[in-house]
Amino acid sequence: MWLKPEEVLLKNALKLWVTERSNDFFLLQRRRGHGEPTSRITGLLVGALDTMLDSNARVTPFRILLQVPGSQISWVIASGAAIEEVNKHWDWLVHNLLHSLSVFENKQDVASFVKGKVKGLIAEEVRGRQAAQEEDPEKFREVLLKFELHFGLPPSEKLVTYYSCCCWKGRVPRQGFLYLSINHMAFYSFLLGKEVKFVIPWAEVTRLERVSTGLMTEEIRVNTRQRQREFSMFLNLDEAFGVIGQLADIALRRLLDSEGLELDRVLQQPARITKRILEEQALREYVLALFRLPRGEKLFEVASCSVWTPHTRCHTAGTLYTTDSYLCFSSREEGSCILLVPLSEVLSIEKAESTSPLPNPVIVSLRTKKAFQLIELQDRNELVESLNSRLRALQWKQSMFRSKKNGRRSVSSPTPYYTFYYDTGYSDEEEMEEQVLRNTVNSEALMTAFHQNKPGTNSNKSVEQVKEQLWEDHFSEFGRGVHMFRTEKIQRLVAMGIPDSLRGELWMTLSDASSELESHQGYYTGLVQKSMGHSNLATEEIERDLHRSLPDHPAFQNPTGIAALRRVLTAYAHRNPKIGYCQSMNILASVLLLYAKEEAAFWLLVAVCERMLPDYFNRRVIGAQVDQSVFEELIRERLPELAEHVPDLSTLSSVSLSWFLTLFLSVLPFRSAICVVDSFFFHGIKAIFQLGLAVLEANAAQLCASTDDGQALMILTSFLDQVGSEESSRAPSSPPATEENSFSDADSPAAGHTNITNLINQSYEKFGDLTVRQIERLRCRHRIRVLQAHEDTIKENALRVVTPEVSISPENLADIYDLFKTEHFISLYWGDSSSAAAAEAAAWQYGDSGRSFVERQYRLDRPQFKSLYGLLAPWPGGTNQHTDTVANRTFTLLDQDRDNLVTFREFASWLDTLYCEDLNEKIRLLYRLHIPPALTESEDDPSLMKSPLVSTNRPLYVNLPSDDEGEVKNYQEQLKQMLQDLAKEKEKDVEKPLPLMNQREFIQFCKTLYSMFHSDPEENDLFQAIAKVTSLVLQIGEASHKGHSSGSEVTSQEEFKAAKATQATAEGEGSSTAESEWTVSYAQILASLLTEQVLVTFFEKPVDLSVTMTEAKENQYHQRAGLLTVQQGRS
Repeated sequence: MWLKPEEVLLKNALKLWVTERSNDFFLLQRRRGHGEPTSRITGLLVGALDTMLDSNARVTPFRILLQVPGSQISWVIASGAAIEEVNKHWDWLVHNLLHSLSVFENKQDVASFVKGKVKGLIAEEVRGRQAAQEEDPEKFREVLLKFELHFGLPPSEKLVTYYSCCCWKGRVPRQGFLYLSINHMAFYSFLLGKEVKFVIPWAEVTRLERVSTGLMTEEIRVNTRQRQREFSMFLNLDEAFGVIGQLADIALRRLLDSEGLELDRVLQQPARITKRILEEQALREYVLALFRLPRGEKLFEVASCSVWTPHTRCHTAGTLYTTDSYLCFSSREEGSCILLVPLSEVLSIEKAESTSPLPNPVIVSLRTKKAFQLIELQDRNELVESLNSRLRALQWKQSMFRSKKNGRRSVSSPTPYYTFYYDTGYSDEEEMEEQVLRNTVNSEALMTAFHQNKPGTNSNKSVEQVKEQLWEDHFSEFGRGVHMFRTEKIQRLVAMGIPDSLRGELWMTLSDASSELESHQGYYTGLVQKSMGHSNLATEEIERDLHRSLPDHPAFQNPTGIAALRRVLTAYAHRNPKIGYCQSMNILASVLLLYAKEEAAFWLLVAVCERMLPDYFNRRVIGAQVDQSVFEELIRERLPELAEHVPDLSTLSSVSLSWFLTLFLSVLPFRSAICVVDSFFFHGIKAIFQLGLAVLEANAAQLCASTDDGQALMILTSFLDQVGSEESSRAPSSPPATEENSFSDADSPAAGHTNITNLINQSYEKFGDLTVRQIERLRCRHRIRVLQAHEDTIKENALRVVTPEVSISPENLADIYDLFKTEHFISLYWGDSSSAAAAEAAAWQYGDSGRSFVERQYRLDRPQFKSLYGLLAPWPGGTNQHTDTVANRTFTLLDQDRDNLVTFREFASWLDTLYCEDLNEKIRLLYRLHIPPALTESEDDPSLMKSPLVSTNRPLYVNLPSDDEGEVKNYQEQLKQMLQDLAKEKEKDVEKPLPLMNQREFIQFCKTLYSMFHSDPEENDLFQAIAKVTSLVLQIGEASHKGHSSGSEVTSQEEFKAAKATQATAEGEGSSTAESEWTVSYAQILASLLTEQVLVTFFEKPVDLSVTMTEAKENQYHQRAGLLTVQQGRS
């Protein structure tokens, strides 16, 4: 295979290689010992050496070298394990390159030419491998070459797919090709001699829509912040729209919300994304949502089959999905029959006897002595073998876990496992009793302890008994446990409300939290032990909200309930620090604790937060906002009359936010809200969407007639308050105050109240056609809007902070922010993995220095800053080397907190000085660029360790005079004095004089001035003027030096004090600066520059930042892409 050219100093180092074929420019060599008789000692030695090497370090036995006549350096350009493979490469070199190389006069050009050709061959092989993954490799290879030719993006910008389409400009169509890559969508058209092409980064896409027009049936509309584009195509419109949505969603989650892709490892490696991967990922997301599986589950097989369903006495056709830990079956009609079988419950998976008349039968046997029969499975043998291999691995893992668990248990103390103490300093018996209560895990649901039988509740008891009997009948027919058949019948039972005695069990079953509990025995207990007693932001918020969780329920008027809620929330915050604790989690956890044991309630909370409501409970509540945006679209689609009368649906969306975050627990009477939670555990988020639409439809007439937002809010609040349940409708008119449902007066039905069971059934009947697949597709599109809205807010906040500090116009400042952010994105697009990871880590770092998160959102490292410096610096840089040097100094100067990153505020302040400040500030900036810390001892290695530790404003330590007795104040007193001095200096608010500049620094200063005037119309006059100024400053410096040595005072008193302090500090730090060294002050340099009008005119000449910004926008992409391509080529 072809290799990236690598230098070899000695062609036959240590005689390890033997030359088989050669000519003037190439050598074909064989590894000594390969293909030789074993009797030769050298062959034996080399063979033994290669055998001892690690497999990653072993050398292929054949290679081809590029050699330049007269040079001792050669380059390895190809290698192979077989002589036939290397001979093919040799023949290609001889027939295609050898004759061309003889025409080069400079033999060094031969090496560059051949290395370029080899790199091209490698790139062609990469394209070939990428094209081989597509349906039509040759066609895709051709398209890939056109994509690279038309748009000039780096080779790492991987093309995913392409479509033939029309791009519309008004009513004028342009026929061409739409190219979709991992970071961009691009369009190219060439018709009638007119070329049209453009590139849209996914990071700029704000909205995707399918719209109907009069000319075509449908178009794909892509909105960015600047404009919108419409694309139409006769074929593959659905597929193209889906791929565009997926790529935009993946790119934005990777660029703007990288935390959201933590488990999707394939998508974290953009180079691996193909059209096939996108299809598999879309199917995986659908399966995870449909069966509400853990986010880390990997989808393996998808097979059509039929399952024997005893309740229908026939086989039900559908699809089998297999993952790491589950067998999942869904009927062809989504939701009519669902089966979920954890592999941990499976005993065996076997092919049925060949004598069976059924086609390809498979029997899945469970530990509960139950079995499922699957038929009509294609590739049955491979499927069963794959499932059995995963089953054996899982069983081995479980056996190892049980053996370790038993081993620990055998040496454990007899103390109960659930009692922990984190404070041994108790003052009395009552405090000790309270501490024990705070750390004792409850073994029963709170409703069991706080449910009291009161007079007049016989009717409620009879209702509960009827429900229990219905469920027992259902279990006998459909099964019990996670693997029971889930059909429309269970849907009707859930809508009636699950009986209290079964609610905890069924919540665990329907969410499959029971499998997590079973496979993590003792996990919750360990978390409680680790987390209790620790104090952090999450625990402080938890303590604040403990008594706000169902405050009227007797279970949470008691220390037992409060302690259980504290343990569950604190343990979860310890388990998942990215979420920690979020408001509304306390309400949800309280309800879970009422009906489930404490450990079960913890795993239910895990299921809700991490599987059923992903991204809901975090700092930015992205998931909840995405679903609110989806809900708005569903209102427009399902309730068009309401959407027509209420054009701004944001009001309804803001009202419904609490419906989704708390599952209606905060807005419905308690007994009614519990029925909603029952439906949620059965249907997932689909139940909340359906119920929300049903509530709005029931109040549509009144909402259409409402005049303001407040009236609409009152209509919905009044309606929800009157939604009752069967228990509440049968309850006495004045229930006892201590009844568990008495904390919501609305549980007592008012006239014309709505029954929650009827409302849920109506939502099923009217909006039951809403499928999980539709919801997932809508989420994919609306996540784009939500993430971009967050970006807009971050930008607005950043500009609000910086605008008062600079004189740059708001329009230009916004453009600067966009350039700043784009530079960060470019590193993520095409930088190497280490630089991309560092950039992303810097973008998400916040909260550790008192500065706001917004200010620290995007920060640039040194290479990124130098790229923008070249685009935005107003003065010509002369040689590239000196421009790079000044850019390095500028970065070091701006990096005030010495973290090797520059914030947007620092960057904007620098540009403000260059473009908007007066001559004095510009000269001051140039002056500071040529004194420490900006000017380092070694310009080649501008590390902070090389910089003299000299402050530009004040000494680093306080040089306090000693008294007559020679006593010196201790460190704490010096620190106090320093703090007092800093406070005084802040109060004075007087700009400190700059340190003096020595001769070496002044020479660098002059060098920079000379480099600034290249290509200026007044170049000759400027050079003459700077020569005069340099001569004048040198004379002043000499005079100052002589004056200091003779005791005269040339500089001002303040500058002299600053210079002496700086010199004292430098001496204390080991600086080599001598007291008698030639120095000059900032004031002297400024005064000298002011003597030359041509220099004053140059620095005061206004520079149009808008023009510079326009050019920077045009050049940033391709300039930065070219630099990264060159860097990757050199590496």
